[in-house]
Amino acid sequence: MTRPELPELEALARIIELGAGWLEARVMGQARLADGTTYPVYVITLGNPAKEVPAVGYFGGVHGLERIGAEVVLAYLHNLVMRLQWDSSLHRQLETVRLVFMPIVNPGGMALGTRANPNGVDLMRNAPVQATEPVPFMVGGQRISAGLPWYRGVKDKAMELENQAVCEAVTAELLSRDFSLSVDCHSGFGSRDRLWFPYAHKRAPIAHLAEMQAFKNIFVQSHSHHRYVIEPQSLQYLAHGDLWDHLYLQACTQPQRVFLPLTLEMGSWLWVRKNPRQLFSRHGMFNPLIEHRQQRVLRQHLLLLDFLARAACGHRLWLPTPENRAQHHAQALQDWY
Repeated sequence: MTRPELPELEALARIIELGAGWLEARVMGQARLADGTTYPVYVITLGNPAKEVPAVGYFGGVHGLERIGAEVVLAYLHNLVMRLQWDSSLHRQLETVRLVFMPIVNPGGMALGTRANPNGVDLMRNAPVQATEPVPFMVGGQRISAGLPWYRGVKDKAMELENQAVCEAVTAELLSRDFSLSVDCHSGFGSRDRLWFPYAHKRAPIAHLAEMQAFKNIFVQSHSHHRYVIEPQSLQYLAHGDLWDHLYLQACTQPQRVFLPLTLEMGSWLWVRKNPRQLFSRHGMFNPLIEHRQQRVLRQHLLLLDFLARAACGHRLWLPTPENRAQHHAQALQDWY
């Protein structure tokens, strides 16, 4: 049975009901608490299922403490469902793109109010990727104890159920296409909103650095007053077991295809600075607790999530060509490395 104390899961159920006829909802697994309570891990899809069209994946709630990530993804999915009732241009757009949503990847951790899943494993340290350079102590992932933060899980054991669900959805819906994007929504204790791309396990540039530079160019050109720092995660810190590094490396086994995974790291210091009392709340360190600030955050990032769908639809118009790819690559090296 699913307890009713998880409002994000209840909101997702309402969205699924409202979107009946347009959405397809599947339960990829059940997260189980120690008392036997289970929570479903959903994947929601809409748009054209044909493998010839590009796809975008939206993920949230990977860390149970960072509820705002799930809420941002839910807000965008709700926006789409409401628009499907009247927006003919959205219907035309969905003929040319596939949208995939996993708003609450870690419902068990969210119910418990923990960063980790119910097994004490940090899902962003759990993939079979080992950093090739030194990582920060503890923060970069540890196998000392599940009672400590950033626990990676038992060595050589299969990934946690939640990560297996993400990998199954990404492999089936994103990596099976010639072009795909994804965004995983988190919050962190910083003063800027950041858009990260791989790698997290080493400082070397990714194979699709030119494509990432082209993506940055069209975003900046279209949003001259945007709020994001776009950069490789390695500029901030390295870590073992990054799930998106793992999936990106899987995608690179198909060199004819392009997969660009992004992580939205919302700077929670922006909320704490305006309401310092949040420092005395575990949730307040990672989420806006005052309602009007939460609503502002949801509005702010809606534009980014919608841009990703539009960028995927028009990817052939902005991806580097053989003639200018070297130029994009050189510019990216100058900007980021």
